[in-house]
Amino acid sequence: MLGLFGSAILGGGVAVGGYKLLEPAPLPTQTVVAADPNVRYTSAMRSSTYAAPEGLNFVAAAAAVTPAVVHVMTEYAAAPQSQQRRRMQMDPFLRQFFGDGGEGQGEEREPRGGGEGSGSGVIIAANGYIVTNNHVIDKASKITVVMDDKRRYEAELVGADPNTDLAVLKVKADNLPFVKYGNSDDVKVGEWVLAVGNPFSLNSTVTAGIISAKGRNINILRREDGMGIESFIQTDAVVNPGNSGGALVNLRGDLVGINSAIASHTGSYEGYSFAIPSALVSKVVADLLKYKVVQRALLGVQMREVDATLASEKKLANLNGLYVAGLTPNSAAAAAGLKEGDIITDINGLAVNTSSQLQEQVARFRPGDQIKVTYLRGTTPTTVTATLRNATGTTAVVREPALAASVKYEGATLSVVPTQLQNKLDIKGGAVITGIKGSNFRETGMADGFIITRIDKNLVRKPADVQAYLDQARDNSGALVEGVYPDGRKSFYPIGQE
Repeated sequence: MLGLFGSAILGGGVAVGGYKLLEPAPLPTQTVVAADPNVRYTSAMRSSTYAAPEGLNFVAAAAAVTPAVVHVMTEYAAAPQSQQRRRMQMDPFLRQFFGDGGEGQGEEREPRGGGEGSGSGVIIAANGYIVTNNHVIDKASKITVVMDDKRRYEAELVGADPNTDLAVLKVKADNLPFVKYGNSDDVKVGEWVLAVGNPFSLNSTVTAGIISAKGRNINILRREDGMGIESFIQTDAVVNPGNSGGALVNLRGDLVGINSAIASHTGSYEGYSFAIPSALVSKVVADLLKYKVVQRALLGVQMREVDATLASEKKLANLNGLYVAGLTPNSAAAAAGLKEGDIITDINGLAVNTSSQLQEQVARFRPGDQIKVTYLRGTTPTTVTATLRNATGTTAVVREPALAASVKYEGATLSVVPTQLQNKLDIKGGAVITGIKGSNFRETGMADGFIITRIDKNLVRKPADVQAYLDQARDNSGALVEGVYPDGRKSFYPIGQE
């Protein structure tokens, strides 16, 4: 089984006393359970060549980082009873771990009937930007950040990216301690690192370990669209439920990863933990701050990892690199001259031998950026420049969906529903209506702040939907407007009916 120790489920699964257990198909007996926020690529990060000091100790790094790692506390609205019943019916296998109660010890659970969750976050800018895991804050109706010195702030969700399991929060504060990005490409297997977080709500816990491996794919971010990016740094630093979103730092106190998952048979630490590399974290954070959505660049190749069987079948000279099994039409790879049967060996001079390594390297860039791709055709190495493209085959920047535009209609104002309020009310989209007294809605009985979620049988996803559906209803006998108030009260209002 695979497991996240956060407040949401990735890839489907269930809550287990504060962390997530997910079921993989092939391994039924195993649980696998980022000063400047505008730093963009690894070239702008602090390079660090590891050298263990004489009389190795971790005091300086721990002292520098601990004040900048925060406790992220989340609240969830109560789900409808029908949903609670469905969730409980999905959980029978939990009894083998925890008995009929289905509850264990720890934090960070996704509450079934409303409740609280817990995780960690890292302050990356003095003016209050914090990076954490998406699964720590997903679907939360309220996010509170508690600092090491016990200061408490309500946090705003700036943006999140499920593909990388990262999210950015903002608190209204200045002159905060922060952690600087380190270059995760520089870390070496065997290098000492520290994990800092809040396991089991034990605030500001520091543990030490070494880099055990790099470029790990544990299939915990698997998605139907194949867009999940996994190239984890594996360590043996002790992490447990509550460490999600916390810092993995080198002995200089530079951030080299965001702790995200553990491999375990029990759901607690058994020797293996996984962190998102800082090179990827910095790019995702920069995108969320600038665009509100992540700019996903694609090379456009279907890959097979080279093993002994493939090497024998294709008569390859060695087992290095990635075999190009196909190319997406109008892709960056095709435009650069790559062909099926080529072996990609390097991206920007960095060796790639697994699909996760290639995905991580490419994911650091945006559509329109250029990268150097080295490949073998036969035994001849060639390096070409590929201009990366987006999922539609262009180099255009992807913008946040235009759902936030307010609409003036019949004298009232229709506005987007804030994400955290959507989470609190368990709705998708909707439109907040205000200015009712001076509008044609004044006789309906609605009050300012009412959130329209449905008009007749039509779901309202954005403010413009209200205008469109009510205009359509003019030729009919009227419409029934359904919605909810911010306090959870549901109401129905007939419009245009005698």
